Amino acid sequence: MVLTPIHHSFAPHVNISYIIRTLMIILAPWKWRRGKSQTKLESELSKKFNADCFLFSSGRESLCALLRAMKLQNGEEVIVQSYTCVAVPNAIHAAGGVPVYADIDRETLNLTPEDCEAKITNHTRAIICQHTFGIPSDTKALREICDRHNIVLIEDCAHIMPDESGPESVCTRGDFIFFSFGRDKAISGITGGAILSRNNYTSLQLRAERARAEQLSYFTILRLLSYPFIYFIARPFYGLFFGKALLFSLKKIGWMVPILTDKEKEGDQSPIPCHLPNACAYLALTQLKKLKKLNDHRRKLTKVYLDQYSNTRIFPSQITTDLPLQKFPLFIHNADEIRSKLKQKNIHLSDGWTGCVVCPEGIDLDPTNYTPGSDPMAEAACEKIMSLPTHPSMSRKQAKKLIKVLMAQVLAGS
Repeated sequence: MVLTPIHHSFAPHVNISYIIRTLMIILAPWKWRRGKSQTKLESELSKKFNADCFLFSSGRESLCALLRAMKLQNGEEVIVQSYTCVAVPNAIHAAGGVPVYADIDRETLNLTPEDCEAKITNHTRAIICQHTFGIPSDTKALREICDRHNIVLIEDCAHIMPDESGPESVCTRGDFIFFSFGRDKAISGITGGAILSRNNYTSLQLRAERARAEQLSYFTILRLLSYPFIYFIARPFYGLFFGKALLFSLKKIGWMVPILTDKEKEGDQSPIPCHLPNACAYLALTQLKKLKKLNDHRRKLTKVYLDQYSNTRIFPSQITTDLPLQKFPLFIHNADEIRSKLKQKNIHLSDGWTGCVVCPEGIDLDPTNYTPGSDPMAEAACEKIMSLPTHPSMSRKQAKKLIKVLMAQVLAGS
C-alpha cells in the first residue's frame, strides 16, 4: 500500500505555507467578509486579462450572474459541451436559459466546432467553450462561428489559468471568461469564482448583480477555513482508520461544506449569488502571485506522464508539455474496475469526471436537458477516462510510482 495517498481531491493545494496563510486569516475574523484582498484580487485579474473583473463565491454563481447580466430571456439557448459539470447547466437554468449540448473531439475533450455550429438556432445567445482539464479549446474557430452568427463566446476556465508562458489561445478570444477558485482548481481560495467582462454594457449589469449578492454567514466561512486544517491532519492517515474516521465524522455532522449540494445534484441552483469572502479572496490572491510556479509544477508532471505514454494512443493527442494540465487524462478499458483496485492501495483517482457526460456520476440527468445517446463521442470517452493527478501536492516521485502501479493493473487485466 502507498502510505501517503495519491489523490485528486484531498486538499490538493494544501501544504505548510497554505496552512500558515489560512491560520493568519482565521485569526482575523473582522476580515472574513470584507477587506482589501477582494479589491486587490479583482484588480490583479483585471490587469492580467485586460477585462473588468467581478468576484462571487463560486464559478457557477459567476456564470449565472453573467447570464443574468446579459439579460438572457426565458427559453434562450446556450450551447455547452456534453462532457461538463452539472454546475454549468444549473447556472444556465438558474438564469432562465436552456442548455444545448454539442459533442466533443476525443483529441481535446472539448467542443467540436462543426457540431457546435450545427446546434445554433435563432434562439442561441452564447457558446460556452470549456478548456477541459486545461487542454485548450479551439477558440479561433469558435470565435469565427460566434462572429458569423452574432452570438457571445464565453470561456470556461475553471480548469486552467494561463500565465506568461501561455497557452495563448486561452483567455484571449472570449467576450467573457469565468474562473473557479475551488479546492482543486488552478488557484484555490477553498471556494470562489470570477467573471471577466470585455463588454462595457454587460460590465454595468454585472456591477448590479454583484451589488445584490448576499454575504456568506460567518459560520459558513469558518467551516470553509477549517477545510485545509482538517485535510492536512487527515490526509497522511487516510490509509489508516483515523483519517477516514475523521472525515466521515465531520461530513456526518454537516461540518464539511460540500462542493455540490444535494439540491445542485438535482439541478437546482439559486439565481441569487453570494459575495466571495475576503478571507477566501486572500487565499486566492496569494496563490495568484505564484501562478507561474504552480503551473510549472503541473507542466513538469504533464511531461512525466507524456514521457511514459508518448508512444501510445491512450491520451488526447493535443496534450503537449507546455500545458499546465489540471489532470492528465488517459483512455483505459475497465477504468472503473482499475480505479477500485487502486483505491485498495491508497490511490484515489475518482474525481467526479468519470462514466458520465454531465458530471458527477449519479446526478439526476432529467433537469440537465441532456438526452442520452445524443453525443456519442462524449459518451464513449467518459467511460474510459482515467485521470492522473498534477496538483501542487503531487510529487514527481508519486507520479512515477503511480505509473508503475497503474501499468501493473492494466497488464493484469489485459
